[in-house]
Order: sequence, then C-alpha cells, then structure tokens
Amino acid sequence: MNDIEFQSEAEIKAYQEELLRRDMDYLAARSPYYRRLFRSYGIRPERIRRLEDLEQIPFTEKKDLQLYNEEFRCCPKEDIVDYITTSGTLGDPVTFGCSEKDLQRLAYNEKKSFACAGLRRGNILQLMTTMDKRFMAGLAYFLGIRALGASIIRVGNGIPELQWDTIRRLHPDTLMCVPSFILRLVQYAEDNGIDYRASSVRRIIGIGEGLREQDFSLNLLGRRIKEKWDVDLFATYSSTEMGATFSECPYGCGGHVHPELIIVEIIGEDDLPVPDGQVGEIVVTTLGVEAMPLLRFRTGDMAAKVTEPCACGRRSYRLTPLVGRKHNMLKLKGTTLYPPALNDVLEGTPYVENYVVEVSTSDAGTDRVVVKAGTRLEATPQLVKDLKDRFRSRIRVTPDIELLPPDAVQRINHPDGARKPVKFIDLRPKH
Repeated sequence: MNDIEFQSEAEIKAYQEELLRRDMDYLAARSPYYRRLFRSYGIRPERIRRLEDLEQIPFTEKKDLQLYNEEFRCCPKEDIVDYITTSGTLGDPVTFGCSEKDLQRLAYNEKKSFACAGLRRGNILQLMTTMDKRFMAGLAYFLGIRALGASIIRVGNGIPELQWDTIRRLHPDTLMCVPSFILRLVQYAEDNGIDYRASSVRRIIGIGEGLREQDFSLNLLGRRIKEKWDVDLFATYSSTEMGATFSECPYGCGGHVHPELIIVEIIGEDDLPVPDGQVGEIVVTTLGVEAMPLLRFRTGDMAAKVTEPCACGRRSYRLTPLVGRKHNMLKLKGTTLYPPALNDVLEGTPYVENYVVEVSTSDAGTDRVVVKAGTRLEATPQLVKDLKDRFRSRIRVTPDIELLPPDAVQRINHPDGARKPVKFIDLRPKH
C-alpha cells in the first residue's frame, strides 16, 4: 500500500476511522479502565465509528494514569517485554509497559520520522540521549535507525570531549540531542581548537526543545546554532504516552503526523475542538498500541494544527512548534505567557551561559517568576538592568533576576537521575 501520509485528506480520514473502530473493539474487550469508563458514561464502543464521535468520550488525564495504572494494561503481564516511565514533567512519573508489538510500532514510527528528516541507509547518526534510566526515547531512536537501515552511534548525553572524539573517529553526518547542548559542543570546540565547521556533521535533529517560532522561522536558539554552525536543523515533538514522534521534513513547516499511529485533536478552554490553525491543547488517541492504548489523552502541550499539504508531498496534517505547556502558563504582572517566551530572551543574550526559570506563588497569590542566569561576567546592578531591559523589550514585563556562576546553574539543570535538562521549576501549589 502507498504511504497513507501522501493520500488525500478523505482517504486519510477513512483509514484512521477504520483503525479507530478496531481499537474501540479492542478496548471494549481488553481494557479494565476503559470498560469501566464506558459503563460509567453509558458509552457504546461500537457506536464510536467516526473521528467526530470521539467527542462523546471523556478525556484521559495523567492523574488517571497515575491512579489506575494497572487498569490501563490490556495484555497479560508476561507479554510486557520492556518497562519505561515518563519523564515526570507534570509530577510523578507514570509507568508504561511495551509488548513486542509495541516495540515494533515504535521502530516503525521512528523509521518514518527519520526518513521524513531525510535519513537513509548509509547515514550515520550520533545519539546523544540516554538509552537507560527507563527512558523510551533513546530506545525508540535506536530501534528506528535499525529499521531504517542506517547506522547509529550510542554515545549518550553530555561529555563534549567524548562527543567530539566520536565525531573525529566515526564521522557521523547527523547528531540527535537537546538543541541547547549544541551550543556547549560549539563552545568546547572553540575552546579546544576543533574546526567543527569542517566536521562530517551536516544535520542536527533536536529533541525536547523548540527550534522554531509559530511562523516556522528559527527561534533565537535555532538562530544561534545556525549562525555558529551552518547545518540543517530539524525539530521533533514526542511523548512517552503517545508512543509517536512528529518530525519536520526538510521544508521545516511543522511536525508531520503519522496518521496510522495516532489521532490528534486540538481543544480550547471549553474542551471543544478549535478551528485548524488556532492554538489549543494537544489531545491524542493512540492507534495500534497493544499493552497500554490511550483514548483522548490530554498532553498539556499547546500547539496548532496545519492542514494545508506540505511542499514535500505529504498531505497528513502537521503540528506547529509548541507554544508551551498548559500547566506551565504564567501570569506575570498581568501578562499571560509560557516559559518558551522567557527562554527565547535568555537564549539570545550572549553573556547568559545557562539558566533556569523558577515560578512560585507570592504572598499576594500571584505568580512570582525568578530567572537564575549563569554568567561569567561580574554580577553588577548594571548587568541585571540590561537583562531586565531585554525581557521588557521582548515580552513587555520583567521577572526577578538572580545572576549566578554557570557551574551553580549547571547543578540545577542536571540533578542526579534527570534524563533531560531541568530549565523550568514550578513550585506553585498543585490543584
């Protein structure tokens, strides 16, 4: 069969609805959690046949996965071949089990995502994420590169010296890592006389951090990388819960959805779908998951759906870069914003080496936002004023500023056991 992503919108919808019907039958037969939910709300699974019918089903939230984790499992426990946990972005991590079929689905997903970013047999990818610590992503990338027939070098995260030694020895053409780490690689290269522009690297695939604005132009982090190192940049969006990745193609106009693996809804504050192109919360329904499938899972991530066909020929919808996380929304001195808006200012400030944003509740009940910025310059009142002026010119309001040595901020960014850099700490009471 031809790749469904290149078919017409009507064909894609019909294909997804056929997969949805199969999954509804599967959940009705196998899922303790969803069977209970169907009974409680008087839902007849056999009547959920169109994408529009999904609106009849209540949302699944992370707290449901935390409270009723075992009830989401649809296969015998002995069929679980790999255990993973979420990264705990919204609180306590959630355990997921994957069957052999689920790992094959992960491999298929990443194979398509890497192919979307232009990788083929013969490419060499240097993986700068962990494959241990119960982390799904590292394993998924490894399985996907294997399925694609390309080559992979499993270096893991951090340690610029080891990364450059590997690049020198094995000549990868693609790096996969958290984008801000690229700036550390560049700094290390400049400090140690490494001609990084003449290296074998031609492509960088970013995870965990945005590289583009809503109009698909590079954001400040993306521009800083591109100005230093003229390589092709690709952004991705993924999560453990959905077991899928949205990867950019070379045209860089949003993350392509693989319609055979996932259904995406974008909902507004009223929990109803918003028009295409309007920002809302991403809600996903997984397709073809055996162990722990999910119906209408609220991700908490905010983005918009792009439905116009892409210049690459794919006709499935795409997602814009994330605006932020719904639960991380800030109300700073009357202005509503998300942490990426603060990140953009900090990424574009040359004397800020690293940073963390900490939000708490003030005595008056409002959000108090403190930016802890790592800099090697002297922490003078003039430097604080300059940084505040940069915030004021970009977002019209200023957070509180603490200037610290980069090593102090580095310890906050990388606490023991963390799988991703910690750049946002939310100390507000959880409701």
